[in-house]
Amino acid sequence: MADNEQNEAGPGMGTLVFGRHPKRTAARIAIVVVAAILFFAFVQPIRVTGISMFPTYKDRQINFVNKLSYLRSHPERGDVVAVRDPGSGVILLKRVIGLPGEEVAIERGMVYINGKELDEKAYVKARQPWTELLDPLPPECYFVIGDNRSMPVTAHTHGVYHRTNIIGRVLF
Repeated sequence: MADNEQNEAGPGMGTLVFGRHPKRTAARIAIVVVAAILFFAFVQPIRVTGISMFPTYKDRQINFVNKLSYLRSHPERGDVVAVRDPGSGVILLKRVIGLPGEEVAIERGMVYINGKELDEKAYVKARQPWTELLDPLPPECYFVIGDNRSMPVTAHTHGVYHRTNIIGRVLF
């Protein structure tokens, strides 16, 4: 009778931890663990450091990079990507504006692709009078730059990066 009274008094410790159906709970935990492993195998969190992508992305904002985004396709103009700087190993968040084979020029802050002005009103809000002229981009190379062009060119990391340095596209 004492055993019966204990069961009526409340659940045991095992019931509190695993619920009434421990096999279902264990299966749910396994599914969540596998999903988390798969998610972080193909998605990399990245924290924005600095203001080079302002106002699109703010300093210290956390984003996720889809490492599979370019498995069957190539980066496109306007994509925001994570790029590993080969010199320092730092991961940068930048926008793709120049594609392989294109001529990129920045004159008085305006970007020109093959001699035509690039419409950047959607993401560039202020500009410094930067000037850069590039030879046509080599195969598999992309020109990336941040959205905040109000900074002096010397304070802004940008340039030509090989496709192998592009980690993936930003999800949000």
